[in-house]
Amino acid sequence: MIIAVDTLFLSKRFRHTGTGVYLNNLLSGCLKIARAAEGNYEFHGFMAPNDDWANNGFVSPFLRVHKAQVLAQKRLWLLGGMAIHTARVRPDLVFLPTAHHSLPVRSAAIVTTILDAISKRLPRSHVGNAALLNVMTWLNARLANKIITISEWSKQDLIEIYGLHSKKVEVVYLGYDKGLYNDIPPDIEDSAALLARFGIRSPFVLHHGMVQLRKNLVRLIQAWDRMIESCKDFDAQLVLAGPMGHGHDEIMSAREASPNREQIILTGALPEAELATLIKNASVCVIPSLYEGFCLPVVEAMACGVPTVASNASCIPEVSGGALEYFDPLSVEEMAQTIRCALEDSDLRDRLRDRGLAQAAQFSWERCARETLRVFAKTVAENG
Repeated sequence: MIIAVDTLFLSKRFRHTGTGVYLNNLLSGCLKIARAAEGNYEFHGFMAPNDDWANNGFVSPFLRVHKAQVLAQKRLWLLGGMAIHTARVRPDLVFLPTAHHSLPVRSAAIVTTILDAISKRLPRSHVGNAALLNVMTWLNARLANKIITISEWSKQDLIEIYGLHSKKVEVVYLGYDKGLYNDIPPDIEDSAALLARFGIRSPFVLHHGMVQLRKNLVRLIQAWDRMIESCKDFDAQLVLAGPMGHGHDEIMSAREASPNREQIILTGALPEAELATLIKNASVCVIPSLYEGFCLPVVEAMACGVPTVASNASCIPEVSGGALEYFDPLSVEEMAQTIRCALEDSDLRDRLRDRGLAQAAQFSWERCARETLRVFAKTVAENG
């Protein structure tokens, strides 16, 4: 099977985005399966002349990398450059890891990944102007042979929004880095240095992920204030770890308006190894999101053996397997009570830890790659 992969998101500009991380791990996993002689696969990727992604762990006899000058211009690549380059390798299947494209020529089967329906399910104030993305997603959803999405919740949203047949949409769960996110105790000296750098002390509650409106962090700050108001001797910190995203000004304003702002710490973006160390040192992790397509942070927290409480919205109960304590993300009071119970009840924390570890163990990039290749083979067979 000849598979042409749109590798734009492996380039220097995009490799650390969510789509870049997804494609990096997925393609690596597919190449490992190919090496194990579990199928007849030939992958083709594309790289701008001044890029280097093919040298970062992708050297494989099952991958051919083609130079593509047009990749230096994202818009040209998305609006036709990719279609021209993929047609030249005469593939059986074209894989698009995101639905940002005009579709390639129809001589090959097409599989595209649509991670979620956030831009359709949340108000524009929470996601920004996504007009072009919505148009391209609609085209991809209607014209691709198969769609991969990352939770049953997202599948039902895509079916409802775009009027798709259920057989057209396949669910393939994401994986995570088990070398970093695990229940191995963190290094004591590394932990002390990291916490000291940000003025963090135990106990602390952690939220990790982009600091943006759909993560519901304004209500989390309000819930934190409610907890301290109801218990004056409450002595813990709230740590928000992650880069600034859409609407972060509103979140920063909520923090500045809080009478407890000195107990609310923002770290900014962290290297993965430091983030894993921070998670492992947390007393409780909290995931208050309004909508997620998969919610990798909840899996990472569970995999580290950290007691986790979460919103009951969208796919979060599905991905966490009902293993956590949940709250209504629109209820500040319920959120505050759930976090406080997790902090104060050691038996509950033990249960959350054990159930979370068992649930996280189900996910892996190897499983993601194997199930994705199954979708590829099924699509080519159906396309005749």
